[in-house]
Amino acid sequence: MRRKLRSPLPQRDGLDPVRLHLPTDGRWATVRDFLVERIPKLAADRIDEMLRAGRFVTHDGPLAPDSPYRPGGFVWFHRDVAPETPVPFELEILHRDEEILVVDKPHFLATTPRGGHITETALIRLRRQLDLPDLSPAHRLDRATAGVVLFVVDPALRGAYQTLFHDRRVDKTYEAVAGYDPDLTLPRTVRSRIIKHRGVLAAVEEPGTPNAETRVELLERRDDLARYRLHPRTGRTHQLRVHLNSLGLPIVGDDLYPEVRAKSPDDFTDPLRLLARSLEFTDPRTGEHRHFHSRRTLPWP
Repeated sequence: MRRKLRSPLPQRDGLDPVRLHLPTDGRWATVRDFLVERIPKLAADRIDEMLRAGRFVTHDGPLAPDSPYRPGGFVWFHRDVAPETPVPFELEILHRDEEILVVDKPHFLATTPRGGHITETALIRLRRQLDLPDLSPAHRLDRATAGVVLFVVDPALRGAYQTLFHDRRVDKTYEAVAGYDPDLTLPRTVRSRIIKHRGVLAAVEEPGTPNAETRVELLERRDDLARYRLHPRTGRTHQLRVHLNSLGLPIVGDDLYPEVRAKSPDDFTDPLRLLARSLEFTDPRTGEHRHFHSRRTLPWP
């Protein structure tokens, strides 16, 4: 197994530095030219300021503004982090030992840094609060979904736990609150082909060989709403939301299905009624049977 290349920059406030690879077929005269093209979100003037301040580094030290481009190398830097609206809900620790950490994630908190959510994420909160700089996620829940998330404490075991999810050796159970249809026969297994196109918020179902499978069971009914147990056999983006919507049962609070609704990032009043209820697997290190269960409940009338 190839050893991960160590960064010459330390973490900053729980955030790892960004690493950029310099392509071997690079045509740029200087690293500065590469950075201007590679990081369009940063204005050229800002990149020049960061170069003068020594914020782009290699293992040989900070890069100068006129450093020549060296194909195949790596450059690290710390991104500028914009202020974020604090998510007013706490993570609950379900289990902690020297190998893994299992938490109960609230709605509206992303699992890992992505897009406009960097510091207000479960990973960065946990690294800071528990002083666990090497903590990494074994899998990921969407920001809109609450429930059980497994993190790896020991970096040497990261691959083993991530492989559990990659190889579908984890039994995952979800719950959702959605509409009730008396004419819909349940339980049933939904299979379809789900595609998530880059730059498009919502995933779509397309003709072709199914790549997504979900078992849907009715748990209880209250008037025109019901609570469902969901067993995904695959892990496509937004799979549970897409499959319930395809049954005519969009999840309560869903701002993407059946249609996209604009929502302010600081609006925490109407969560998606979707909960990762449990994770169950055989521990790859000890062979022990593991079962972790969320203590959260989904709000509904």
